[in-house]
Amino acid sequence: MPRLTTLVPVIFVLLWSTGFIGARLGAPYAEPFAFLSLRFLIVLPLMGAIVWFSGRSFRLSRKQILHAVTTGMLVHGVYLSGVFWAIDNGMPAGVTALITGLQPFITGTLAYFLLKEDVTKRQWIGLAAGFFGIVLVVLPKLGSGMAQIPLWTVLAAFIATLGIATGTTWQKRQPLNTDLVSGTFFQYFGALLITLPLSLTETWVITWSGDLIFALAWLVIVLSIGAVLLLMYLLQHGAASATATLFYLTPVAAAIESYFLFGETLDIIQLIGMAIVVIAIAVCRPKPKT
Repeated sequence: MPRLTTLVPVIFVLLWSTGFIGARLGAPYAEPFAFLSLRFLIVLPLMGAIVWFSGRSFRLSRKQILHAVTTGMLVHGVYLSGVFWAIDNGMPAGVTALITGLQPFITGTLAYFLLKEDVTKRQWIGLAAGFFGIVLVVLPKLGSGMAQIPLWTVLAAFIATLGIATGTTWQKRQPLNTDLVSGTFFQYFGALLITLPLSLTETWVITWSGDLIFALAWLVIVLSIGAVLLLMYLLQHGAASATATLFYLTPVAAAIESYFLFGETLDIIQLIGMAIVVIAIAVCRPKPKT
């Protein structure tokens, strides 16, 4: 299945980048932590059904469950809570993309020091170039609102970035023989450990609409099940630093999708940034072993 294996990173980027669709559609109808908690409460039984009907076991060791729950707290709970809360409290999506664009560089640093991965000088240059490309992609979207961004939303976005960077690094240290699907099921218990307590500060007033239902369905099925399983697969079968560089492509894909779906413009600066990101990803790819 070499061709399918090659397509997995492409499919992951395309699915992950569509997260903005659900966030954009659902945000007006529910508060961020309640929205995320509802999302994870729907994901859990669906993931449980997948585990059950695929003949997998819920009986993981205590160490495996603890590892999965911790990953879920960081990758889903901390990351999504920070991003959704920052956007809901006035941070433009473009600025959020810029801050979270630091994630591959942070993950590469953590992988180097904690996982002892061999991150070469070529890969460090690629990571830095990738972030520069992201700056060019989101620069036209920043506008004149930078001075009006509340400081605490910047902090929330940085916490979110640290959450997913630490979570993807931690996932790479998972115990051997942990089933991919069963482990992902337990991750969403970890996610709820973050979002449910935070949602108690909100009113839980939800305005049901067609947009909200579509957003929930999209985020549950496409993102929380499809894209997350692909991410866990990529982390199992590759270096954490190399996998993290794929996140540089998600703002690029999102900008292209916005162009076709919402009529947003793409100027020459953004196109140059996209080209730099693609080159950076190629530079960061580990050389095949001979």
